[in-house]
Amino acid sequence: MRVATVAALSTLSVLSVLVVATPAPAQTAPTTDLAKVEGGNFAIDKNHAKIIFSTSHFGFSTYYGLFTSFDARLHFDPKAPTASTLEVTIDLNGIDTTNPKLDSHLKSPDFFDVAKYPQATFKATTIRTTGPTTGTIVGDLTLHGVTKPVTLLASFAGGGVNPMTKAYVLGFSATGTLNRSDFGVSAYVPAVGDTVTLTISGEFDRIP
Repeated sequence: MRVATVAALSTLSVLSVLVVATPAPAQTAPTTDLAKVEGGNFAIDKNHAKIIFSTSHFGFSTYYGLFTSFDARLHFDPKAPTASTLEVTIDLNGIDTTNPKLDSHLKSPDFFDVAKYPQATFKATTIRTTGPTTGTIVGDLTLHGVTKPVTLLASFAGGGVNPMTKAYVLGFSATGTLNRSDFGVSAYVPAVGDTVTLTISGEFDRIP
């Protein structure tokens, strides 16, 4: 027992030395200065991105859910941000409210009818800057077989090198609202809210 205890303490001591001796990856803070930001083609880092939706539940609370399966491609030009392009595809089978019964109902013909309309897509049509790190993105959202314009209020968190992956990364967040009945998803309106709020945050990794 004594030998095992000494061995364990020796191992912990070695590990402690290694932890102290191993420096954390150096990181340069992301920059929002477009003169220093690098452009190119980018893909969403799905491990560091969220698409959250919320709506009123009978007026008593705000109900939240996630779209967990999606892809996005961005071409970003820091010299002409308004010329950038953005396309997003969402797999509606990946909807997650943490309530499996509700998830199944949302996938049914009462709501998204994912058997018939498995995907939603968003393609930016107009990008405008409203400040040094803010802008609006107007795009065509196709949902439930209907295409209508949706406006997102976007914020640029900055660009820089991820100290772990060494990838060049751009960070953005955005919010927007839509009326689900405009897309033919009108079950239980107005008891369950018609207005849906989108809250989006994501990192984009540069790709060749």
